[in-house]
Amino acid sequence: MSYRGRFAPSPTGALHFGSLVAAVGSWLVARYHGGQWLLRMEDIDPQREVPGAAKGILAALTAFGFETDEPVLFQSHRAGAYAAAFEHLRYAGHVFPCWCSRTELAAHGGLHRDGQCIARPDPARAPAWRLRSPDRTIEWVDDLQGPQAENLRAVAGDFVIRRVEGLWAYQLACVVDDGFQGITHVVRGADLLESTARQLYLQELLGLPHPGYLHLPLVLDTEGRKLSKSEKALPVDPADPLPALRGALAWLGLGVPEAATPAAMLAAALATFEPAALRRSSLTVARTL
Repeated sequence: MSYRGRFAPSPTGALHFGSLVAAVGSWLVARYHGGQWLLRMEDIDPQREVPGAAKGILAALTAFGFETDEPVLFQSHRAGAYAAAFEHLRYAGHVFPCWCSRTELAAHGGLHRDGQCIARPDPARAPAWRLRSPDRTIEWVDDLQGPQAENLRAVAGDFVIRRVEGLWAYQLACVVDDGFQGITHVVRGADLLESTARQLYLQELLGLPHPGYLHLPLVLDTEGRKLSKSEKALPVDPADPLPALRGALAWLGLGVPEAATPAAMLAAALATFEPAALRRSSLTVARTL
């Protein structure tokens, strides 16, 4: 299968520098391999979604010179697919309802590793649904960070795939949609490196292929914290995209070509791009980028 990559932002705020770095990295790797680059809007959590953020992110990506090869996939339109995957897992006995409170989980180190709920069932309220994690080490090779190994039960425990509110968890939705879109390679931030073992296991249970993974190091603020929407990172400016685009290329450890437009800058960067040149460790950047 030819290379198919994707960029999958969440509409919890405007596009910021850390997200721009992930977009640039995923686009460059996809185009380097002569592949397709898709966009997916991970809008499955209405409680965290900022009104208008999805539209703003898509407009900003266009201003920065990105073009998706297929129509944008919105996860909010995919509830039926997630429900079908959930029923497959439930029928096979891989999930169980859980009424545990945070206090009860805290007594077990914050993780659930019993394969069944340790609290008393409460018919008056809806449960969360957890996937039973095996006591098994899952190994894979990250295309940038190298060999990885994670014991699923020790690190993740029995993790939630459907929340108490009835919302689908990120792990399930991501795996189902990567399979649906035929994603062969995932390029994303290293904050999701620990999610990889969970997603590999879910892919196995659902009979989905395993994509390759490449995790870019996180962009940190001047205090060493992840530059994220939740920490009020300043958005990049779509009206003046070249400075932030130059910054993203430089942060990735790549050369910064001279160009008059974002599309021309991306094309020029691609002309000399090699995945092996990508930065492997994090650096701090000013919040004003």
